[in-house]
Amino acid sequence: MRRLKKKIFYGLCGGTVAVLAVVRVCSPSVVLPREECVSDNSAEVVRKPVATEKKSHHRVCGVHSYEQCFPDLQEVQIVAARRWGVKPVKNRQEAEHRKQELVYVGANPYYSIDKAMTQSIPYLIPRASDLLQSIGRNFIDSLYIKNVPLHRIIVSSVLRTEEDVSRLRKVNGNASEQSCHRFGTTFDITYVRYEPVHHIDGSPCEFVSDAILKPVLSEVLRDLREQGLCYVKHERKQSCFHITVR
Repeated sequence: MRRLKKKIFYGLCGGTVAVLAVVRVCSPSVVLPREECVSDNSAEVVRKPVATEKKSHHRVCGVHSYEQCFPDLQEVQIVAARRWGVKPVKNRQEAEHRKQELVYVGANPYYSIDKAMTQSIPYLIPRASDLLQSIGRNFIDSLYIKNVPLHRIIVSSVLRTEEDVSRLRKVNGNASEQSCHRFGTTFDITYVRYEPVHHIDGSPCEFVSDAILKPVLSEVLRDLREQGLCYVKHERKQSCFHITVR
């Protein structure tokens, strides 16, 4: 009985091998794994490797529309600025005496303050300072996971004193007398300039166009705005994102 079972087993195995051999002869395309079989109208089957595209799970996509995703005008942002902000500061001397209300934001590993910034001073209320740091940190994290050379955002405008607003209005007719920047709740981030993060040996990282960096920054701002943490306006003339904490 044991020998009979063994013969049946070998017979089944042999039959399976024979069937597979016939299939291979009749249909060679069956045994072309991960390749595309193309017929050239002859009996011969041509093997053509499939062009595989490496797809990243963290591509740079950006937002579908800057105007639609960041529509928060002055009328919207000024309400939040007045609610959460400090009493407008008269001048820079007064700002030095109000450090209990304001946080110095002139030095941070996640962002840079524009060296050419002359119409404002690097002070924000604590919750706005936290927001700015979150934007800078999230931006660098996003660049890392997207395999883009690391850069820091550049803050182009922060707290404006009453004197700053007055001087700015003399050279910029679009500057609002009721600027949100007066309350320490608002800052601008330029989207055309970024600061490369240096390697450990001190050499700068590879150059990356703002055409890539701006979409990454827009993704970060969109996510924070959708979480209800800030208002954002895409400013074309000033080439910046105008942001107020909520």
